Amino acid sequence: MKLFNTMTMQKEEFKPIADEVRIYACGPTVYNFIHIGNARPLCVFDVLRRYMEYRGMKVKFVQNFTDIDDKLINKAKEEGITVPEVAERYIKEFWTDVKGLNIREATVHPRATENIEEIKKFIATLIEKGYAYEANGDVYFRTTKFNEYGKLSHQPIEDLQSGARIEVADIKENPLDFALWKGAKPGEPMWDTPWGKGRPGWHIECSAMARRYLGDTIDIHCGGQDLIFPHHENEIAQSECANGVPFARFWMHNGYINVDNRKMSKSLGNFFTVREVAEKYGYEPIRYLMIASHYRSPINYSVEVIEQCKAALERLYNCRDNLDFAINNAQDGDLNKNLCKIFDSRRDEFIKAMDDDLNTADGIAAIFELVRDINANIIGHDVSKQTMEYAAKVFDELTGVLGIVYNRSSNNSLDDEIEKLIEQRTQARKDKNWAEADRIRDQLKDMGIVLEDTPQGIKWKKI
Repeated sequence: MKLFNTMTMQKEEFKPIADEVRIYACGPTVYNFIHIGNARPLCVFDVLRRYMEYRGMKVKFVQNFTDIDDKLINKAKEEGITVPEVAERYIKEFWTDVKGLNIREATVHPRATENIEEIKKFIATLIEKGYAYEANGDVYFRTTKFNEYGKLSHQPIEDLQSGARIEVADIKENPLDFALWKGAKPGEPMWDTPWGKGRPGWHIECSAMARRYLGDTIDIHCGGQDLIFPHHENEIAQSECANGVPFARFWMHNGYINVDNRKMSKSLGNFFTVREVAEKYGYEPIRYLMIASHYRSPINYSVEVIEQCKAALERLYNCRDNLDFAINNAQDGDLNKNLCKIFDSRRDEFIKAMDDDLNTADGIAAIFELVRDINANIIGHDVSKQTMEYAAKVFDELTGVLGIVYNRSSNNSLDDEIEKLIEQRTQARKDKNWAEADRIRDQLKDMGIVLEDTPQGIKWKKI
């Protein structure tokens, strides 16, 4: 398996350090609902984890919650509630959205506020080694002391310094120095430390949690492209100075999301939460959109695009439902080895694509080739039940890796009233009572059930 490493700007063969792949993915700052930009890394790196496990690797996946931050403090003041209340509310909303998107829970979901002692130890080490200094109750990291600062964003420190914002009466030694600890302000959450009361800076949280749950050097650190600088650059600096070893072997970053071909922003009025889009189109088309293109490519969200995603998913569901119907009406027999070889070749194409830097776009293309094979050779053909079941197994295997076609159970059950009407219509057709059969068909259509008469029996689907 090869992965593109942002640090080296090239694809590299991936092999874990030990028996377990250790992945840290930057999680949300829980002050609001997640937006569609947040959904992309959630979906992409969920697929990375699923694929690695599919290929036989054991994965420890850590994704944090930033539950102390300026944004939470401002939200709490706005609403007249406490910062922990803001965090609890939006962590709960986060779970609603990620479950809707079929994203698996991380092995560990640490919160910054649960790791204050680890953060304090981390900062104390940096101060002791001379990489950090106190200034009026704050603690800052000395960027100039880390010679490799800028190596992830591929910018020399001189260029970064020239672009840094210099504040009036700045207490920092250098404009690029960043806060590890922020001195206490009235009304804000605070903790005691040797350098005074206060709260952690954003960057230090991830370094401390990554070390606590995954060790000094991890296999993969991932997140959105917008985190490369300064967040991930700062994590590298403080982690490597504190621990004395490389922080992460691979850095993976997903591309940006545009809305109607423009950068998503509240000021442009094209900012959408996952919840808003899901209420109109459902969660699964959002997941499909996030993985339909290669993860490093920018993607565009629009009504037209999300409708295309819905249509693509419908093709997948129709294939799988037709397969179920065929299996239920098929006869036992020998496996058709020639057909099984065709299905196996689609699996091989899928694996080849996914091994090439998680190329989900080509992986989906392989699945649609499998759909064409099934439609051409299975549906409506005299094939053994065992061969059909083999096709279904390959279909479920590949769609399962991508985490799509996950609402079948809810689509494949009917309530007693509808089943009774379908039986009554079947009987009416046997009795050649065509008027009654047509009346029941129309009644079912009004109830959202469409029937199709086939040589193998009656098929139905919800609309």
